[in-house]
Amino acid sequence: MMIRRREFLKRTALAVSAPIALSGQSFAHRFQDKDKPLFRISLAQWSLHRMLQGGELDALDFAAFTKNEFDIEAIEYVNSFFKQYAQDKAYLDRLKRRADDNGVKSLLIMVDGEGGLGDPDDAKREHAINNHYKWVNAAKFLGCHSVRVNAQSSGTYDEQRDLAADGLRRLTAFAAREDINVIVENHGGLSSNGGWLSSVIKQVDHPRCGTLPDFGNFHLGRDKWYDRYQGVTELMPFAKAVSAKSHDFDESGNETHTDFRRMMKIVLDAGYHGYVGIEYEGNSLSEVDGVKTTKKLLETVRDELTVQANSSE
Repeated sequence: MMIRRREFLKRTALAVSAPIALSGQSFAHRFQDKDKPLFRISLAQWSLHRMLQGGELDALDFAAFTKNEFDIEAIEYVNSFFKQYAQDKAYLDRLKRRADDNGVKSLLIMVDGEGGLGDPDDAKREHAINNHYKWVNAAKFLGCHSVRVNAQSSGTYDEQRDLAADGLRRLTAFAAREDINVIVENHGGLSSNGGWLSSVIKQVDHPRCGTLPDFGNFHLGRDKWYDRYQGVTELMPFAKAVSAKSHDFDESGNETHTDFRRMMKIVLDAGYHGYVGIEYEGNSLSEVDGVKTTKKLLETVRDELTVQANSSE
């Protein structure tokens, strides 16, 4: 398994550094199954965080609401909305049955607030690793493929890389026994540096450890930002999920902070054709309208890229 991973990294090295302008032609030749869409759309639970936190929506109803309101059939949970039930089999069973009864697929759990997997204190890092075990088990029970975690650490650039890789490697060893992936999102600090996070994943060097590239989480602190297109390009070779972050839209329905057409070409050019999760975080629209607008944009981009792929054959 490790040898195949290293060979994969070598093969993708050139693709990562390739000019984005070339991506429009190359993805078409990597996806020949015309009976399947170029990518599928899922919904991240955080898109509805105000409704959930305000009591307008119960976490148990997330799957049904997603299917009935948005006609989306795959979901991504956030642990903060059912944190006290991580080891409550009865609750998890209800959550699973709600999804199953509505024909909704559970993809992953986004895990926050369980400690730094790259904490420089050995005891705290060990504690954080152990804290994540229950979410691996919950993900397994719900039928998810992954837990999304954070690569939180402190110290120098290299120290944080080594510490985060250690914590992730040890957690991944546990998750792999349950056939669960451990995936890291660019989510603040050095993890919002695509070069740093990709180096961490390379150092972990385990096929069950990957990334969840987020289109918008590239704030490095203060007024510094990492280029989002470069960052996603660097993270896509390891991607096991993708987060389509959205905030604001123009009159034509395009996201004003991220060029979704350019970004989705990067995603597809990496050979990724799985689920792309909507994560609306804007304030100008209601959460429901924000999700619907993001979904419409993704569907429009998918249709355009499908035509482009077919015409380039």
